[in-house]
Amino acid sequence: MLFMNDYILILLGLIMLILGVLIGVAFLTLLERKVLGYIQIRKGPNKLGFMGILQPFSDAIKLMTKEQTYPLFSNYLVYYFSPIFSFFLSLLIWMVIPYYFNMISFNLGFLFFFCCTSLGVYTLMISGWSSNSNYSLLGGLRAVAQTISYEVSLALIMLSVIIMIMDFNLLKFSYYQFIIWFMFLMMPLSLCWLSSSLAETNRTPFDFAEGESELVSGFNIEYSSGGFVLIFLAEYSSILFMSMLFILMYMGGYDLSLFFYLKLVFISFFFIWVRGTLPRYRYDKLMYLAWKSYLPLSLNFLMLFIGLKIFFI
Repeated sequence: MLFMNDYILILLGLIMLILGVLIGVAFLTLLERKVLGYIQIRKGPNKLGFMGILQPFSDAIKLMTKEQTYPLFSNYLVYYFSPIFSFFLSLLIWMVIPYYFNMISFNLGFLFFFCCTSLGVYTLMISGWSSNSNYSLLGGLRAVAQTISYEVSLALIMLSVIIMIMDFNLLKFSYYQFIIWFMFLMMPLSLCWLSSSLAETNRTPFDFAEGESELVSGFNIEYSSGGFVLIFLAEYSSILFMSMLFILMYMGGYDLSLFFYLKLVFISFFFIWVRGTLPRYRYDKLMYLAWKSYLPLSLNFLMLFIGLKIFFI
């Protein structure tokens, strides 16, 4: 009976977490609209209710009540389920965040994160391919090539951080950063991580999957209504997650304080700020950046940290 109560509490905690993430995503979209409106000196659809509070909910209702269209020659089942699977994966990654109460806490958080992000590539590929449209196939291929290119450097940057603390548990970071943040110890690496996470989440200036000038809307061009909502939610929850992960790894670890949430809002704001400021990169330049700049840099830093670890042990 005792075990049953524990399981029920864990389940309730996870449901609360998922609801929190969804509400966070809703208000992140509102923040994006407001910030982009100010950057581009224009009005935006962000005025419903008091200070636009109701705007995300009206958007959700509008999108969900739109007509769902199905391409005639699509691979219907795969086309239908890939956004659902993508959304499920983006929520599943949140289980690795080290909560202090009532949640699943496990020691191999980093490995779980890599498993989930690697699976996310398949959903992009499948949703691009199953629509049976040339635009969406090209968008899917671009997104997959980009994400894979950046995951290599992401893994190496993460490895050098893991070597610093010699543990896969995300909770340990707050102990090691009590005196100085890792951001100051690994300045170039932390900036590489930040720009790689921009590319990992398909955001400007690396949003080649959705290059309007040549691909209309990329891999999600054939999705309307619910499918589009799920792809959109998956993207924005992964933005929040990558912001959270950056703070855990480089800006002092996890603690339940107002300062922690301010840091989280700032990094999420940074994602939006970049979108409003920088133009889109050229696709071959992105590949060169991933393979010829970030990969050697992260490998060199990895060797440096391994050497330091051996020297000081």
